[in-house]
Amino acid sequence: MCSSERVSIAIAIACMSLLSGAISGAIATVPALGSTRVVFQTNYGDIEFGFYPSVAPKTVEHIFKLVRLGCYNTNHFFRVDKGFVAQVADVAGGRTAPMNEVQRLEAEKTIVGEFSDVKHVRGILSMGRYSDPDSAQSSFSMLLGDAPHLDGQYAIFGKVTKGDETLRKLEQVPTRTEGIFVMPTERITILSTYYYDTEAETCEDDRLILKRRLAASAVEIEKQRMKCFP
Repeated sequence: MCSSERVSIAIAIACMSLLSGAISGAIATVPALGSTRVVFQTNYGDIEFGFYPSVAPKTVEHIFKLVRLGCYNTNHFFRVDKGFVAQVADVAGGRTAPMNEVQRLEAEKTIVGEFSDVKHVRGILSMGRYSDPDSAQSSFSMLLGDAPHLDGQYAIFGKVTKGDETLRKLEQVPTRTEGIFVMPTERITILSTYYYDTEAETCEDDRLILKRRLAASAVEIEKQRMKCFP
């Protein structure tokens, strides 16, 4: 083997090693979703999302508690910037329905900034905040495109699992610009919310299968009883 061939092989191996490392790094930054799913029912359609509890546990706990308390009901998307973000308003000021004391106490909590190496790409859920990195409360964005300049600056806690067609509808809503914000000219309301557990759904299927098997066994036992003990 001549020296030029050895150099070519060495370069090819080095390139493959770099590519492998890049792929491994990309895979490492795609966390597993938890089993909980939340659905926002808007006047433009439903949006379903899941959480990354291993990436931002405190944020996930807080947002899910707000959902369970019904805090996002009657809230709205105050910002829709096509190709960038659709942002949910803070519930303390964005709802049309009044909040009870329990809802208000949870809504006013601030959450420590749980920044990670997960990338801001379309469908990602990312907390809103002020200049203080630990000032996040209840406002968050659904990414409508890739935004690498946000990476490591805002806490990612989940992603949209269904409803991209609804997000595309939101991107078509007429907007106006106020300062740095691109805002819809009509209210995009979160009419109601609900949540479910994907593992619980699977367990329900398993229970139905077991119930059918038990029923079939009972029939077989009764046949044998009648045969042996008429």
